[in-house]
Amino acid sequence: MTSERRLVIAVAIHQLICWGTVYSSFPAFLAPMEAELGWSRAAIAGAFSTGLLASGIAAIPAGRWVDRHGSGGLLTLGAALGVPLLVAWSLVDSLVLFYALWIAIGISHAMCLTDPAYALVAANTRDPRRAITHISFVTGFCTAIFLPFGALLVENFGWRAALLVFAGLQLVPVVVAATMLRGLRGSLSGAADRPGLLRAVLRNRVFWALTVAACGQVFVGSGVMFHMLPFLDERGLALGLALVIIALHGPIQVASRLVLVMLGPRGLDSRPVGLFGFLLLPPAMAVLAVTPTSFGLMLVFALLFGISGGLVNIVRATAIVDLLGREGYGQISAAMSTGMVLSRIAAPLSLSLLWDRAGNYDAMPWLLTGVATVAGLAFLVAVLWARRQPPLTTASGTS
Repeated sequence: MTSERRLVIAVAIHQLICWGTVYSSFPAFLAPMEAELGWSRAAIAGAFSTGLLASGIAAIPAGRWVDRHGSGGLLTLGAALGVPLLVAWSLVDSLVLFYALWIAIGISHAMCLTDPAYALVAANTRDPRRAITHISFVTGFCTAIFLPFGALLVENFGWRAALLVFAGLQLVPVVVAATMLRGLRGSLSGAADRPGLLRAVLRNRVFWALTVAACGQVFVGSGVMFHMLPFLDERGLALGLALVIIALHGPIQVASRLVLVMLGPRGLDSRPVGLFGFLLLPPAMAVLAVTPTSFGLMLVFALLFGISGGLVNIVRATAIVDLLGREGYGQISAAMSTGMVLSRIAAPLSLSLLWDRAGNYDAMPWLLTGVATVAGLAFLVAVLWARRQPPLTTASGTS
């Protein structure tokens, strides 16, 4: 097995489990915590959002560390922090302590989720777009595996025991990062040390258009996955059928990515792939908005939403390389993530507040349809602007 293949496998396993245990499974714990502890849905979502804010604040220093020193140590430490934090979550009975725990979990997010991992891939593979796509084959199953798994654990053993199971699983990425991701370089060529790189990023209009597009897609994706179970329950869909709809998301994402690889280099170009992926997102949300919920219609939604997510989640990582350049990936992706965290914060919390105010989810799909449309337009603008300027990291950051 080649060193690049070992790297791809290690990062894929690390990211799959880290995302699953400390992020994607959270909705499975929302209703049981609300029922046992008496906290409002908005209060619980607020802790999750506070953690995301902490991850956004920590993203820039994490990106600088990655570019200068590599990702291996950071990926190991971030995953290791997840173990005691998941155990502590299983014991929590104070809302204040719950918020404190999620601040710490958010910091661990910045250390071990996506940006440090993909920066390592960008710096240590000959074709980062292909490597990231292959990793995404595996991580595309994250929600499909961990959200239903978490829901089944909660239903059979309770939410506290489910978190202890996840804490045990979290030991796997710790071992993987400590043994297989050590000693790898962070920045491709020391771009992190170039004076003014971050300032150039923040002056670049392509960066901001990409960030707006990414923020919109993250808002929609986070909002849907966080509220999908209670939304489908409100519309009268049985739990088993709702879990099937959610579980389809991962396989559909992976299937869409397999098509990209089969298309060869053209399929790995983030520009046409991104445009097509963003195009599918508004009609996916419109299915929720204009039709009554039924299993057949939810299958249409799952197909559109899954294909869009499968393509756009790759594009968010590879468009940095295609439109802004490959050097200094850690800082560029971290700067984008700092903007995206506002969407991750806004989606679960704002939709929870909307539900608390209205008592139902009727307005949710309309809001998500509008946000999805804005995101697609922003990505189109980024592609058009990028044609008129050189890559950011080989220029002075022109706008």
